[in-house]
Amino acid sequence: MADRNLPTFTLAEVESHNSSKSCFVTIGRNVYDVTDFVDSHPGGSDLVLEYAGKDIEAILKDESSHAHSESAYEVLDESLVGSLPSLNGAAANGHAKASGVDNDALNVDGTFVHPRTGMSKEEDLSKETDIANDYKTHKFLDLNKPLLLQVWFGGFSKEFYLDQVHRPRHYKGGESAPIFGNFLEPLSKTPWWMIPLVWGPPVMYGLYLAREGFSSVFQEAAFFLLGLAIWTFLEYMLHRFLFHLDYYLPDNRVGITAHFLLHGVHHYLPMDKYRLVMPPTMFIVLAAPFWKLAHTLFWNWYMGTSVFCGGIFGYICYDLTHYFLHHQNLPLWYKALKKYHLQHHFLDYENGFGVTSRFWDTIFGTELVDPAKSK
Repeated sequence: MADRNLPTFTLAEVESHNSSKSCFVTIGRNVYDVTDFVDSHPGGSDLVLEYAGKDIEAILKDESSHAHSESAYEVLDESLVGSLPSLNGAAANGHAKASGVDNDALNVDGTFVHPRTGMSKEEDLSKETDIANDYKTHKFLDLNKPLLLQVWFGGFSKEFYLDQVHRPRHYKGGESAPIFGNFLEPLSKTPWWMIPLVWGPPVMYGLYLAREGFSSVFQEAAFFLLGLAIWTFLEYMLHRFLFHLDYYLPDNRVGITAHFLLHGVHHYLPMDKYRLVMPPTMFIVLAAPFWKLAHTLFWNWYMGTSVFCGGIFGYICYDLTHYFLHHQNLPLWYKALKKYHLQHHFLDYENGFGVTSRFWDTIFGTELVDPAKSK
């Protein structure tokens, strides 16, 4: 079985390395880079290239073709670069749940290791990525250069992009990798305290204005709480059907780049402190239609404003919870929520869309399954 610290390749990735310039082969799940061995093969390079991007287990064991020596296996051992995924029952944005855990995805102590990401616990999300080696291995994004233009001009297929963007990386020193690399860069970064600072006062002012339309504070509180409840549903729906549009994305650079900017960068760099909460400029774009909707459904301006303020307060709670789930030690109840959310990142990004609560995941059948309990 491949070293868990090595990357996991899709079969399509392996098959694409099928030339003398880059030659991968597999034995079972193990992936080997034998590029440097192509010209040194005793039987000639053509025999190696015939199996480039393919599994060579059968030919190695075929005595009538060629009896391979121990040195051949030693060369392979030195050329191990990763593995193929082995998890059965992959889900697709809530359409199915993992039916079980492949034994190859378990450590000897029974703990789960995800075969695609190589991760098994929260601390794995903070292991610093070897930037040069990551780019050399995956040919995806160079973390030292502005990311957005690399996505735009990368020519990635949707399948390759989704596989790579959901393999978490950790930028050196806990800093933020550049997205724009120009004067727009500050707009992509938002510290967590900015959220209550920017949106708290408008919520309080809105409630103050709406107060005169109610006969008692309890009436206003009821509509405020209704807005808060509506937000929990919107949180789930936005996360599932907008942020994780994923497989419904158009397979072109416009769709892929928009996905990366909206949510993909967070899954790519999940521990980036300054891209865990939504920039105010982006939230204004998303909030504007909901202001109109609230005042359409609740024809009374005071009711609509109270509901909207409840929803914005719910959003503030959501963004702060999201940040703390990634970066703070939390009370006992929140520890379970933290584990649940981080499993969404390193275990199954196609389920587990609730952040402040798993309530709607339970209702709609997208609740994450703990792999340690499903063996």
